[in-house]
Amino acid sequence: MAPPRLRGLIAAAAVAVLSLSACSTGPADSGTAAGGGSSASADADAFPVTIEHAFGETTLAEKPERVATVSWVNADVSLALGVVPVGMPADTYGGNENQSTPWKDAKLEELGAAIGTGTAPAQYSETDGIAFDDIAATNPDVILAAYSGLSQEDYDTLSKIAPVVAYPEVAYGTAWQDSTRIIGEALGLSEDAEQLVSETEGAIADAAAEYPQLEGKTFIYGNLEPASADGVSVYTANDNRPRFLTELGMVQADVVTDNTTGSEEFFIPWSAERANELDSDIFVTWVPDEATKEAISADPLLAQIPAVSKGALVADSDNTLTLSISAANPLSLVWALDRFLPMLGEAADKA
Repeated sequence: MAPPRLRGLIAAAAVAVLSLSACSTGPADSGTAAGGGSSASADADAFPVTIEHAFGETTLAEKPERVATVSWVNADVSLALGVVPVGMPADTYGGNENQSTPWKDAKLEELGAAIGTGTAPAQYSETDGIAFDDIAATNPDVILAAYSGLSQEDYDTLSKIAPVVAYPEVAYGTAWQDSTRIIGEALGLSEDAEQLVSETEGAIADAAAEYPQLEGKTFIYGNLEPASADGVSVYTANDNRPRFLTELGMVQADVVTDNTTGSEEFFIPWSAERANELDSDIFVTWVPDEATKEAISADPLLAQIPAVSKGALVADSDNTLTLSISAANPLSLVWALDRFLPMLGEAADKA
């Protein structure tokens, strides 16, 4: 009998990157259909189901057996629900030698579909955009894009291949809870999805309880580029990065809230000349290396950011960790907790 899903998530978080001999795309009929190599037991009585999204609505007449995904998050959620996709994008940014991630590798191995085996999902590159031909080659019954930035043209082209479950409102703005519920509904696994959301939120709350200094701390999550007049971008409440910090008990800084009310964007540009206005207890950013973190503190404009000046800057240089929070999903967030919270806790102590 399989262990409870949360135990499986935590196990996935603990497993190191798998060292497999090769990265295989696998044949389109490699047995990776939902249910083949999957632990999920979908509710066939849930169909037909109609899912509304930004481009209208999509009706699935019956339970999908072959699931393809685009963008980030969607494959992770499908796997978290026990459904192995027939095809999914390769992870280039933040990915490992398998063009995958530690949490995805661990779940694929658990489901008997490890990268490099005959039952692995096909992997296609999205470096130059959506891989329409590669997706079509997997012969999918549904294409999951609940978290994505599909254009109308992308949606129309994909819809000629299979029914598409697109994002509900804002491109790249779907909360991980909503992505999980939408994909659960599309796969006939709504009850499983609700349980997965509840267990993941519980894991986040339990981890946050170990860092009480985070409660109520204000934050800004953005990107900082030293020696650039346009060196600041600030993520809005539409983005999963700030959402994750609020789930930890932190509070988005007033300066962000006041300047993004009603915005449908997931980030806004901010002039480095006004960096001193970015007032918060903690500032969280991504950097390519430690030298850039030092350059931020030495930059005459960025150093005026209050959190930077008092040493409460969280500057993550691990692309995989950055991806785990940026492309938030139940697998990646549980993996990130033990790696990210100590960094936040240290910054909170300095705030």
